[in-house]
Amino acid sequence: MNKLKSLHSLLLVFITFTCMTCLFTTVCIYFTEKTDILGLQNLPVETKFTEKDGQMELSWTPLPYPCIYKVESFYKTTGMIENEPEYVPINSEYTTGSTYVVSTTAIPTYYKISAYGIFGKVVASHTYVENPIYAYPFKPVSVFHYTADKPASVKPFIVWHSVPDAVLYEFEILSGPPDKENNVTLSTQNHIYSTQQVFTNGMQFDLTPYLDKAPVINGYRHLYWRARAMNLKKQPVGVFSDTEEIVISEKVSIPNKPLLNKFDRMPNFQMPVYPVYHWIPMLGAAKYEVELMTHPPKKENNTEPTSDSAWRKAVDSSFACYDEYARPYAGDYYWRVRALDEKGETLGVYSDTDHFTVDASIQRCLVATFGDSITHGGGAVSFSPASLQYSYQSYITVPVVNLGRSGDTSATTLERFERDVLPIHPLNLIIMTGSNSLRDSGFTAESIISDLEKIRDKCEANGIRPIFLTLPPINPENILRAFRIPTDPNWHQKMSDVNAFVRKQRYYIDIENYFYDSTHTMMDPRWANDGLHPDIEGKMLIGEAISIKQNLLKK
Repeated sequence: MNKLKSLHSLLLVFITFTCMTCLFTTVCIYFTEKTDILGLQNLPVETKFTEKDGQMELSWTPLPYPCIYKVESFYKTTGMIENEPEYVPINSEYTTGSTYVVSTTAIPTYYKISAYGIFGKVVASHTYVENPIYAYPFKPVSVFHYTADKPASVKPFIVWHSVPDAVLYEFEILSGPPDKENNVTLSTQNHIYSTQQVFTNGMQFDLTPYLDKAPVINGYRHLYWRARAMNLKKQPVGVFSDTEEIVISEKVSIPNKPLLNKFDRMPNFQMPVYPVYHWIPMLGAAKYEVELMTHPPKKENNTEPTSDSAWRKAVDSSFACYDEYARPYAGDYYWRVRALDEKGETLGVYSDTDHFTVDASIQRCLVATFGDSITHGGGAVSFSPASLQYSYQSYITVPVVNLGRSGDTSATTLERFERDVLPIHPLNLIIMTGSNSLRDSGFTAESIISDLEKIRDKCEANGIRPIFLTLPPINPENILRAFRIPTDPNWHQKMSDVNAFVRKQRYYIDIENYFYDSTHTMMDPRWANDGLHPDIEGKMLIGEAISIKQNLLKK
């Protein structure tokens, strides 16, 4: 009995000591974090970027204190909208380590690191660190590195991170280093071949014609490549990439399937309701065929189509396919693409399968956007709506469902209201359509206004708040250069009449005047390579103009 009492007393002493220790430790931690007696809040957060396999890893010196780190990513606003912040957050993640693989967002992106203890924030970075992949001056950054440990085949995929607003790329093959790095002209030294016919951020390239000019080192052939971005007028956008060595082995198998282009995606990627599928072109393909499924294929990388695919379409385009049907129903979707030869037979095998999800929250969402290709997305001629850096929805600070469809006139936007808007039934519908009607002499201002009135009436009849955007001006000269299509000479008067109608509506956001050139007669080329579809900064501007007017939204 005495032994039990002694054990009980010892246990009480132990529990008391443990509780006091925990209390003391907690108090120490609290005062450390809240009073900064260790000076943690003044410690600089030292950061650096390291490129590996086409991705950037952000690392920092860990604090001498146990912490959880928050990594926030931001984009820098245009500065054109009154009272808007300089930086807007686009993503955040937590880690207990001191490294973080940053998303390849395809726009200049900035990062801040904060350290958190038990009682909250201990230290925060006071500067925004820029991702060097998209730092100015822009230059392509290689995604694949072909080394002696991982040599290339004689027909490798050569891929780089896309350059913002690049319409095309000039690609150069060399037998050795160029005469000058990161310039804007072809090399006079070791130059072998060049082309300006590259319209996406990579390709499968046949090196066999140049192997006799490739030096042999340790049993491997060695060539070099670099690329630079160009605009619609074939003027430089930035500089040539760092010269990249290609170690070549004829023993390596030649890739025989299209390569899905997922290398530069905005954080939290969401496919538009009218999906677009894109890939890196494959050598020898005459056309491509995309198939969409509601389940994964029974066999990956085969040659035969899926028997119960939901949709299939063949396209002549070398790197993109637009789905003509909306995909608003919640669930998982799977797609893949195969290359076809001149006879329509499979060239190689199907690509890997990609996947996207339509969330159930799409129904009765807060905001949806409705209109033509400016709303659907894409820009710089060569970028499709799957490149969300060219979607103004990416820069709206509330979740948005994109109901845009490329090619719409105001009439065809109206025609699909019941089919596309009512099943979603958003609380607010942001409407911008009619730009294609402006440039077509078959449409009058009165017909465009009539279509907008009917869209407004349909919204109000269904408890949806219609919020109109004024139409931005266009640039007929650049439209002709990009699409070989003339513009109605009366486009400006039509636009003025339509925008006068929009400004009489109860809910509208005025973006017209932001986009003019110095003569105030047409769209400034800085906003849109093709004179019609605003590029990245233009889409940012539209998104920011909407975000600053959130008081218009029906909650």
